[in-house]
Amino acid sequence: MSGLLIKGALIYGAGEPVDVLVADGVIREIGAGLDAGDAEVIDASGQILLPGFVDLHTHLREPGREDTETIESGSAAAALGGYTAVFAMANTSPVADSVVVTDHVWRRGQEVGLVDVYPVGAVTVGLEGKQLAEMGTMATGAAGVRMFSDDGHCVYDPLLMRRALEYANTFGVLIAQHAEEPRLTVGAVAHEGPTAARLGLAGWPRAAEESIVARDALLARDAGARVHICHASTAGTVELLKWAKAQGISITAEVTPHHLLLDDSRLETYDAVNKVNPPLREASDAAALRQALAEGVIDCVATDHAPHAEQDKCCEFAAARPGMLGLETALSIIVQTMVEPGLLDWRGVAKVMSERPAEIVGLDEHGRPIEVGEPANLTLVDPRASWTVRAKELASISNNTPFEDMTFPARVTTTLLRGRVTAREGKAVKRTGGP
Repeated sequence: MSGLLIKGALIYGAGEPVDVLVADGVIREIGAGLDAGDAEVIDASGQILLPGFVDLHTHLREPGREDTETIESGSAAAALGGYTAVFAMANTSPVADSVVVTDHVWRRGQEVGLVDVYPVGAVTVGLEGKQLAEMGTMATGAAGVRMFSDDGHCVYDPLLMRRALEYANTFGVLIAQHAEEPRLTVGAVAHEGPTAARLGLAGWPRAAEESIVARDALLARDAGARVHICHASTAGTVELLKWAKAQGISITAEVTPHHLLLDDSRLETYDAVNKVNPPLREASDAAALRQALAEGVIDCVATDHAPHAEQDKCCEFAAARPGMLGLETALSIIVQTMVEPGLLDWRGVAKVMSERPAEIVGLDEHGRPIEVGEPANLTLVDPRASWTVRAKELASISNNTPFEDMTFPARVTTTLLRGRVTAREGKAVKRTGGP
């Protein structure tokens, strides 16, 4: 039997090294000293084997802004970061508010074949917050859209949001909210606090996020629906999530690697590479987010990978587009902020980067246990490695990373999608032949 034999890996970073035989897209055998036969051998001595990561929040920019990212380049970045599934946000051009666009994104992802690309449908037509998009049509199309979001824009009308939650219930799909009360953020470009005041930057209050989180928790409760909070960024949001979950409300949340690591002190240089939405908060918020992720109050990590062209970042801070690259650096940042301080072990990394996000959106093939018979969507990580970020060496077309010249621990060495190598030693591995 041909296939692939991973030799000497530590499953979830624990126990004794074992061999894992993969063939026909699934895990066939796990044990010590397995016979490779005619299988390709990967020497994984000292490396950690995890389920492939799942990103609920990424921007691939296709269709419309292929000058900043494409499904192919974004998929390569994802595979190199250890991901086997990503959810592509709806703020493309045209907006993914119809089955034509969502099915195109799905099919293009399948053609590229480096990761499973799941399109996120828009909640409202044109992301304008006025009229619900045809969620049912997108959910039942070829892409089988399972998550909807106006990310970048808040569904700020409470009646429209309630209707969206009720409608989502009908199709068993998820509404993911960009929590931002727009009347509190007019002209805002940075976290409202001492740093913004000193730098003369218009402040973005925590209440803009927290008020929508509280409102949507209550709307989800009354609608008997699920709601997911995108890129939680404040200590107050953490407390609201604790409260809502204690009430039995079906609410989940994600946090980005950059909100775990960075704070608004980064704005001292006025470098717009640090401008994100929601903004980098204070160090106390970052500490609260790390603790919440460790405790399960925040469910998972999502990158909010947001490529931008140079002219959209190398300009006046207020005029710059918000967002930063995240797919290739995510794992290393989680190791630095969560594993090294003892907040998570490697089993916990698998939970927040793979298992829990897959559960939230109901993926059957991803985030699965590393056991015989399970799909071979896997990631190998070298915990002893360290690497220095160089934007021009990343797979994304854009270069807007705030981590330039920073050295991080641990690195993904190999990614497998249904048993096929999609990334190896810093290079994406394109599929040969047909899908």
